[in-house]
Amino acid sequence: MDAKQIILDHINNQDEELSYIAKEIWNNPQVALEEEFAAKLLSEKLEAEGFSIEWGAGGMPTAFIAEWGEGTPIIGFLGEYDALPGLSQEMTTDRSPIEAGGPGHGCGHNLFGTACMGSVIALKEAMQQGDISGTIRFYGCPAEETLVGKTFMARDGVFDDLDAAISWHPGSTNIVWSGSSLALNSFKVNFHGVASHAGGAPWLGRSALDGVMLMDVGVNYLREHIHPSSRIHSVVTSGGQAPNVVPAYAQVWYFVRAPRRDLVDEIYERMLDIAKGAALMSGTTHDIEFITGCYDLLPNDTMSKLLYDKMAEINDISFTDQERKFAKDLQASFPEGSVSRGFDWMQDSSSLDLSKDLIDDPLWEQVLPHSDTPPLMGGSTEVADVSWITPTGQITTTCWPLGTPGHSWQTVASSGSSIGAKGMIFASKAMALAGLELLTDADVLAQAKADFEKAKDGKDYVTPLPPEATPK
Repeated sequence: MDAKQIILDHINNQDEELSYIAKEIWNNPQVALEEEFAAKLLSEKLEAEGFSIEWGAGGMPTAFIAEWGEGTPIIGFLGEYDALPGLSQEMTTDRSPIEAGGPGHGCGHNLFGTACMGSVIALKEAMQQGDISGTIRFYGCPAEETLVGKTFMARDGVFDDLDAAISWHPGSTNIVWSGSSLALNSFKVNFHGVASHAGGAPWLGRSALDGVMLMDVGVNYLREHIHPSSRIHSVVTSGGQAPNVVPAYAQVWYFVRAPRRDLVDEIYERMLDIAKGAALMSGTTHDIEFITGCYDLLPNDTMSKLLYDKMAEINDISFTDQERKFAKDLQASFPEGSVSRGFDWMQDSSSLDLSKDLIDDPLWEQVLPHSDTPPLMGGSTEVADVSWITPTGQITTTCWPLGTPGHSWQTVASSGSSIGAKGMIFASKAMALAGLELLTDADVLAQAKADFEKAKDGKDYVTPLPPEATPK
């Protein structure tokens, strides 16, 4: 039996166990840096399959690296498993939390890590039976939702010796993620003033809230003078406790995003100057609490083509009438315009001129060829940091109905259903076959590396994290 068939048969035979593991993680959601249940479940399965386990990558207790094999090439698979706060949800088509205010897998990471685990275990079986050399790694990456996990792992150098990396993400269609994403800095500014009676002696106080508000005024004036594709978002996380007390402490939290890392760095430096000015104007002091930063995703044409070819070769995902009804009922709960927006995004992401009739299909089974000019994703991902260290490819598969809002209770419901499980199994097969080709075809790997060097254009990865930053 050839190596490809060994992989496909192994994943098919493990379908029920992989689905069980994904559902167990769905049943036990834990937020960023608290993913003890998922990390333990996945690592124990990998260790039982002969992988060596190393804990604590990036200084995070729920991060681990599972490795099998020896020598080169070294191929990495990126797994995630953190949930989102406040999205607890039954597997139903109406809003029904399991635990009020509890977490839920509103991005499908219960499927994400499990699929990558299934890929490396199946690939190990093929390598053993086919006497294929090389090393495979599963990276257990926590805290993707806070953009912390891979950035701190990258700072520790755990991806530096990889020849290539493979990843995926649950989605609403089967396509290669060949576009870029926004680079980001996440940081908080703490202002410290002097408390005083706001009615009796306000002149004796120095308002930390004034510092926050003055900074935000300055940032609003800055918006006119930054690249129009850049974004600055903020929330005031602390503004005082009572109107009759001059606040001695206040805090504002900013995200800065832009299509390139250097643009983020430039905006960030200007915002630091604004913080200094706000402190001077308000008579307060301030300090910067840097949370995390990540790069823009660096697409790789060879990796994208390889993953598309594997998805198209397998092309075995199909949904039942019952699953389609569940998906349709979920769509009925979406905000108005969500489905048409999802269709438009897929139209822009694919090289095909999609039929408008497809908008009535809640679950897409076809594999779409990706566009050479895909849209820029408005969000950020720290998979991007890995993509600046080694050639990286990423796919999405149909795990949710078309138009499903991101980070929503509807995503949670679908990610816990058989719809999500089918998309997960399809992704696991495609990634494993892509890994096999990278291990056995030196020309493909060499071309991926050539694409990588060309896309970097002489720029090397430098961590955006300051030396004192810690995962939180």
